[in-house]
Amino acid sequence: MAVFTEVTPDEAQRLLSELHLGQLSELRGIEGGIENTNYFATTSAGPWVLTLFERLSFEQLPFYLYLMKHLARHGIPVPDPAANDQGEILHRVCGKPAAVVSRLRGKSQLAPDVSHCAAVGTMLARMHLAGRDFNRHQPNLRGLPWWNETVPVVLPFLDPSQAALIRSELAFQNHIAASSGYAALPRGPVHADLFRDNVMFDGAELTGFFDFYFAGVDTWLFDIAVCLNDWCIDLATGAHAADRARAFLDAYRDVRPLSAAERHLLPALLRAGALRFWVSRLWDYHLPREASMLKPHDPTHFERVLRQRVAHPVTA
Repeated sequence: MAVFTEVTPDEAQRLLSELHLGQLSELRGIEGGIENTNYFATTSAGPWVLTLFERLSFEQLPFYLYLMKHLARHGIPVPDPAANDQGEILHRVCGKPAAVVSRLRGKSQLAPDVSHCAAVGTMLARMHLAGRDFNRHQPNLRGLPWWNETVPVVLPFLDPSQAALIRSELAFQNHIAASSGYAALPRGPVHADLFRDNVMFDGAELTGFFDFYFAGVDTWLFDIAVCLNDWCIDLATGAHAADRARAFLDAYRDVRPLSAAERHLLPALLRAGALRFWVSRLWDYHLPREASMLKPHDPTHFERVLRQRVAHPVTA
């Protein structure tokens, strides 16, 4: 969530009026994130989030927006895209694709305990089950094909030890993806980016998942791994936090039990989740785009997580 495209209040108001969302009283750019332009838009009808999509195309975006609509209809607390009189939820601002979604109440819990992790596990399992009958399909655009394309681009920025690690891990993940066990993993729509700052809590209550713009159809186990790699580690070292991981996995399995293939491949997918975000952070850090308020994440964090996952495999 950064600001790549400056939006004036008049430009925002034109869209808000088309959506019958009231009179704009405040438009404030959102700091953080690295993909899209985001604003908090407060109107006489309530709080909203205006997003301009900087990389995703008009052809790609219906998957994300209609997935949120689908999940909202199934009782999953997610931002609900606003429609115009023609029922359209994908709009245009400053020549770019745009959406306005409801703003979730609460705030992110950046120092989660076991109760927060359990709540996320429960809701993630509910989300996976709710997405089973979603009738659109789009792959995870930051999955294995993207890693294979991007690793050669970031290799010149790495020292020999880092280069050896990223090459060996990429080879390992290609091997895993070609296996019969991987083919047996249950699949469906996944969030694929459900970090601590993409979940809202109001006190002890989980009030929503947001920022679905890395979502796609992938293995549910990859979604689980991404969560475990953020919610259930020590941020300073990347080390596994067993108590939080147990709470997350127990809560998830109470809603949707894991298959034998998922239990067997959890260690490999934890490595996959760490590789995905190490590669993307290297790309964003060394090949940044200009943006107001843009703060690229430190790529060495997920290098540490990957080294921990390789050295200390975690089982389900």
